Amino acid sequence: MEKLNINPIRQQRTTKEIVYSELKSAILNGQMKRGVIFTETELANSLNTSRTPVREVVSDLIKDGLLVSIPRKGVKIREISEEEKDQIAFLRLAIESEGVRQLAETITDDQLEELSLIVKEQEEAMEANDRLTYVELDQTFHRTILHFSNLYLLEEAFQSLYNLTRLIGHKALRKEGRMREVIQEHFDIIQSLKSKNAETAKASVKLHLTKTMDTATKTEME
Repeated sequence: MEKLNINPIRQQRTTKEIVYSELKSAILNGQMKRGVIFTETELANSLNTSRTPVREVVSDLIKDGLLVSIPRKGVKIREISEEEKDQIAFLRLAIESEGVRQLAETITDDQLEELSLIVKEQEEAMEANDRLTYVELDQTFHRTILHFSNLYLLEEAFQSLYNLTRLIGHKALRKEGRMREVIQEHFDIIQSLKSKNAETAKASVKLHLTKTMDTATKTEME
């Protein structure tokens, strides 16, 4: 049978998916001001959509740890205390160091290729100035390492910690050159995994996460 030279149908995003993408982007890029309470009606009007998808998305973002509910008033971006920042840094370092330690002993060529592809796509997002996609791929990179390590409970814990990391310094990626630094640090982690040296892999992750948290904290103070 002759193959038809036509393009496949691409599934369109639902209104809820679009609203989620827009609100999450607004939170992470600093378009929604911290300390300001927003109602579902205000958010729906700003997005030119109905309240139903906004209500569903707000509920999801609260579960993600990005928003908090203010009874009878609305929602606002979650504030992270200094004590919480220290705990986030400690937990991410502990979780991800264990992930690369275990993965360094078992990683396959296919897994290395997949991790490299994620970082290359992240680089493309940077070139396109698509910050939301860049951040999502950053999260995918770190989560995939834990997934390949078969550390599924730690992978779940990482999910919530990552969102909190982004809240600490939503302006961090705007620091001149930081986005490209992150990509290089990711490639360094991949290279250390390729060498199958667990200690080198742990050192690469520690350097990357330390710089990430330091940059996030400093930009919050600016």
